[in-house]
Amino acid sequence: MGKYKNDTRVVMTLDAGGNSMRFAAMRGEEFIIVPITLPSNANDLDLCLQTIVTGFKTVINQLGDIKPSAISFAFPGPADYANGIIGGYLPNFPSFRDGVALGPYLKEIFGIPVFINNDGDLFAFGEALSGALPDVNDKLEKLGSAKRYHNLIGYTFGTGFGMGVVVNEKLNRGDNCCAETYCHPNSLLPGLIIEDSVSIRAIKRVYAEQSGVQDPSLTPKDIYDIADGKKPGDKKAALAAFEALGTAAGNSMAVTAQTIDGLIVIGGGISASRKFFMPALLKAMRGTVKTISGDTIQKVQMKVYDLDNENEFAEFAKGDARELKVYGTDKTVTYDPQKRIGVTIDKIGTSTAISIGAYDYALDQLDSKQ
Repeated sequence: MGKYKNDTRVVMTLDAGGNSMRFAAMRGEEFIIVPITLPSNANDLDLCLQTIVTGFKTVINQLGDIKPSAISFAFPGPADYANGIIGGYLPNFPSFRDGVALGPYLKEIFGIPVFINNDGDLFAFGEALSGALPDVNDKLEKLGSAKRYHNLIGYTFGTGFGMGVVVNEKLNRGDNCCAETYCHPNSLLPGLIIEDSVSIRAIKRVYAEQSGVQDPSLTPKDIYDIADGKKPGDKKAALAAFEALGTAAGNSMAVTAQTIDGLIVIGGGISASRKFFMPALLKAMRGTVKTISGDTIQKVQMKVYDLDNENEFAEFAKGDARELKVYGTDKTVTYDPQKRIGVTIDKIGTSTAISIGAYDYALDQLDSKQ
């Protein structure tokens, strides 16, 4: 059960895309109206802002006598999220590049708090409070394990390589709202960003290079079907495309996992291809590195488990627990020296996780200010 599953407060949400905007309202982590979709008009600032206002006003009309407590949503691209200011390099919203005080503008109009975050951050927050993190802890409890997790790293594999970090139920926004992973160094293509190997364009590029087939109409789903033998094409090249993505992602994720030390959940459209990229991803995370003196050590000091594998989860839950006698007494304590983390694919859906994350974040902020 999610942290705010039984909360009666209503939050208006928005899924902001370059082509369309989807407005809705949530209560108790569930949508309570039929979502409203309007064109984004992203190239015209005045028209875009008018569209956002119209969308939320339409939601309020549908809510009737129910008064929303806040507005909370994800906006793509760089921003000063803490102050609700959108600006910078925004390919999908070019009219916002010079900076738009969107949060303060909406607060002036609607008179309620407005919270804006990066979609990767909200994905992680939704999974931490109401998705993968509580689900894993519930399973550990049912299996009799004393181990519990409090930190989560959420990744989205899709158009780009997004990330969010939650520590002890608090979203890490960073001091500049700039905690990102897409610009990490690329282990497969030195000198390039990691997103060039972990994205939709990466799968299409590797398949084209390996197969010699230049067909821009092929989608990752097509390449997945080729790898799965359900569609004609170069199966070897298709498998290579997902393996490359898994290797690159695993190498990048190993660095963050060692820094944050928490569970990992993967979402985004490409996550449905787990059976083709996960073996390479886990292999990369479980790999070794050498010291200058020649010693070999694990890339990630914690043991990395595939939490979607039933046998591995059982081992993950068991760990290396043992009874340890308290010196000078007849008492014992349970001691588990095994350091371990796990990787799982999101189960509630990436879009749903982002919406729940937006809802949960708004209520978390409202409660913290009381």
